[in-house]
Amino acid sequence: MITLKRAYDSASPTDGTRFLVERLWPRGVSKAKLRVDAWLKEAGPSTELRKWFGHDPDKWSEFRRRYVRELDSRPEAWQPIVSAARRGRVTLVYSSHDTQHNNAVALQQYVQGKRRRPATSRRTVAVDRPRRSMR
Repeated sequence: MITLKRAYDSASPTDGTRFLVERLWPRGVSKAKLRVDAWLKEAGPSTELRKWFGHDPDKWSEFRRRYVRELDSRPEAWQPIVSAARRGRVTLVYSSHDTQHNNAVALQQYVQGKRRRPATSRRTVAVDRPRRSMR
């Protein structure tokens, strides 16, 4: 199970493995208070994408599309989340005030989709066959 929690909310023993999934450390929160198991900076959106989005809900769909493209290009950034989730509960820690439109929400959905697919899934590949002549 993968849950979400704001960086400004208290850590709990029921959080399981806690990952900070932001490029920037949350303002005003000490490392001791945040209590994360790892800071996965690279799992957060790129600086360019983060600035473009600016937490504008009107850009949410496009933000998610672009963020998924970034995540697809760097599986090593989010793979620790998948591995930890196979062992138990995981909490993605984020700093946004908007609890519905932030990178942790998009990342949670992305990673849950990856967990459902086996790592070595077999795809049916369409093979181009030569067309038969109609003569």
